[in-house]
Amino acid sequence: MSAPVVEASCTVKPNVTARPRPVSVNGIAISRDAIARETQNHPATKPIDAWQAAARALVIRELLLQEARRLSLQPQPAIDDEGRRETDDEAVIRAVIETQVVTPEPGEAECRRYYENNRRKFISPALYEVAHILLIPTPEMRDGELEKAAQSLLSQITAEPAQFEALAMRHSACPSRDVGGNLGQIGPGQTVAEFEAALVGMVPGRVHPEPVKTRYGLHLIRLERRIDSRELPFEIARPIIERYLADHVQRTAQRQYLSHLAGRAEIVGVVLDAATSPLIQ
Repeated sequence: MSAPVVEASCTVKPNVTARPRPVSVNGIAISRDAIARETQNHPATKPIDAWQAAARALVIRELLLQEARRLSLQPQPAIDDEGRRETDDEAVIRAVIETQVVTPEPGEAECRRYYENNRRKFISPALYEVAHILLIPTPEMRDGELEKAAQSLLSQITAEPAQFEALAMRHSACPSRDVGGNLGQIGPGQTVAEFEAALVGMVPGRVHPEPVKTRYGLHLIRLERRIDSRELPFEIARPIIERYLADHVQRTAQRQYLSHLAGRAEIVGVVLDAATSPLIQ
């Protein structure tokens, strides 16, 4: 189980071309080896940037560990759903945050105000009930033969729409052939872009006038039904808003708490600017 990721923006005083200054918190040194090991968790384009980020993270970790000792907090390691156990340090850092950072829950008025100011964020996407027939080339096919086969099949469907399911069972290379080509409801991002784009202008109950080409092959698409996008009512949007606002409040409280810890500590090697950066992510 990984420790909480602790972050804060900082300015590192030493010249980036020079050897980095020693780093310490209230006289407790953070070794160069520890910072070097930590850099693997902070990828950056320049080595000095990775070093600075690693030093920043370890300074904040040390601040929290020292505060845990001052508060006489005892580690009570948690175990996650995959059976991973926190280390003692991880457990006491979590305990500091849980016991010292007060994060009030957003109320209904605050949630409604956010909802009214951000209605465009709470619109359900359009859904499409779709069936298709997927045609893929066989090794013996010559150039253009797949397209001819698709056009021939499309002509049969146009002449006899009721045969779509039977033709899907007979010709489709998609597992959906077992249910007459039925794909069920499709929303944004659930299929490839070309397929999704073809659905937008279709009329429910009709077959797309041309085979639709994707990386999988050629599709003959029938749109069964379209469920238009709609604005979500406040009652449905509220849990989403509560989680967002609670996270925002928590991050603000954490920044303030870190600023308080940093303000009364003697930190050498980095200058933490906790007022503008999150404590934990």
